[in-house]
Amino acid sequence: MPFSTLPTLLSEALTARGYAAPTPVQAAVLEPEAQGRDLIVSAQTGSGKTVAFGLAIAPELIDEDGKPRHAFAPLALAIAPTRELALQVSRELEWLYAGARLRVVTCVGGMDAAKERRALAGGAHIVVGTPGRLRDHLERGALDLSSLKAAILDEADEMLDMGFREDLEEILDATPEGRRTLLFSATMPRPIVALAKRYQKDAFTISTVGQDRGHGDISYQCVSLAPADIEHAVVNLLRYHEAETAILFAATRENVRRLHASLVERGFDAVTLSGEHSQNERNQALQALRDGRARVCVATDVAARGIDLPNLTLVIHVEIPRDPEALQHRSGRTGRAGKKGTAILLVPYPRRKKVEFLLRDARVTAEWIRTPTAAEINARDRERLLEKLQEPVEIDEQDREMAAKLLETRTPEDIAAMLVASLRAKLPAPEDMVDAGERERGPKEHRQGFDDVVWFRMNVGRRQNADPRWLLPLLCRRGHMTRNEIGAIRIQQHETHFALPRAAAGRFLAAVKRTAHEEGDEAAVLFEQMEGGARPPQPGPQRNGPNAPAPKRYEAKPYKPKKQHRG
Repeated sequence: MPFSTLPTLLSEALTARGYAAPTPVQAAVLEPEAQGRDLIVSAQTGSGKTVAFGLAIAPELIDEDGKPRHAFAPLALAIAPTRELALQVSRELEWLYAGARLRVVTCVGGMDAAKERRALAGGAHIVVGTPGRLRDHLERGALDLSSLKAAILDEADEMLDMGFREDLEEILDATPEGRRTLLFSATMPRPIVALAKRYQKDAFTISTVGQDRGHGDISYQCVSLAPADIEHAVVNLLRYHEAETAILFAATRENVRRLHASLVERGFDAVTLSGEHSQNERNQALQALRDGRARVCVATDVAARGIDLPNLTLVIHVEIPRDPEALQHRSGRTGRAGKKGTAILLVPYPRRKKVEFLLRDARVTAEWIRTPTAAEINARDRERLLEKLQEPVEIDEQDREMAAKLLETRTPEDIAAMLVASLRAKLPAPEDMVDAGERERGPKEHRQGFDDVVWFRMNVGRRQNADPRWLLPLLCRRGHMTRNEIGAIRIQQHETHFALPRAAAGRFLAAVKRTAHEEGDEAAVLFEQMEGGARPPQPGPQRNGPNAPAPKRYEAKPYKPKKQHRG
């Protein structure tokens, strides 16, 4: 469906912005049955919904000739959960209605409230803001909603999750009875349904989630790894993709600070976004990402709401999203406006089942991959360097003079090699990752040093998603062992057996006792020497029959993380 049905001023603005045809949600709000009605729209982040509700309220703002409708107070109100999203919405509506010369005023926390009140007093056709700041202006008498024709709630589900229900209700209660209410939400939980019933009449429902769910322009990948390897995996993924802009999601402010410091130390140009930053600091971080001074952003979920970075092509979920909605909102920072993006989840081995359920509930298909190795990263570097060096560049006379002087003392091969070396030196070094290895490590008793071994058991098995790629680094770290000192590893249903040289057994037990206080998902893993250190019985079909004795279970105690402040 083309934009030809719109007023000329709007269609010209869309064409100038590069819109050839409407997205599914934009086409849906322009259908005849949606005209003039309350709307409930389920659409994913990045689906073009901001322009969609801008087009949907056009009849309330301009007449058939494209001229602005006269009003003494705002005709439209758009409410968004965060400052960044509100500012983004404001910018979108400004260029969309620039031809009609509509005045858009933004009211968000962290900005000069007195300046906003003066702007409201000067008159506005559209007001865009966050719930708390809008409520404040309303209670002070600076915001007059008596003439309002349309109210838009953008990302309504997120606003309710953030505790803005009372603010929204007070604002909507102050609007005229006959106004339109347009509710945009990626999901439709019960609180959203209740809000719609209270403030909407005969609402028309639009859902493009089936078409957009999982973001067709986003490639999802999952990386299985040991919890201790997460930071190294982040480094290698960033180096492998070398995205123009990437965002890393962590769960807490503390984890954001720690990961950011680690990346900066390694040579990455990175910034942070979390709830502890002022609006000015957030603006500076976003500007650094937009102008290329920084390429990596480490952020919490709340801080990254509403971020729109045109060149963002990589999202890494350093910590697993709490639910399918968080997965979609995080990943939706990329793959926007028809551009391709990649979203990668880092999955500790013990939590693979949880992530599989998460992906299923989000209706997302992900490819399970391993962490890129240093050799693979170096190969990609060579390809990128060759492409970069073969790009056409402008050369002036001074450059040619310098090249001639270099050729007097160096060969062309030497000069080319020095250029490659200088470019490579700017790249952070990749990390050496533990080899993925086999599904189960084979017997090593007959190798030198393994003629006399002691067997141990761990209280995790296949039921807890135990995997040698997780267990081997864990044994090395907790037991202060080297990889070559660990023998066969046999994973059972509820426990795991492993062999150590008898000479190293005492040292191993002493080390795991000293490291028992460590926190994390691995804190509940227990180690026990088997009676007499004898070899465990070999698993076989005879042990799985109906008369087989029930195995003794060593269930891990559930890990209870300390409460940390989010966002």
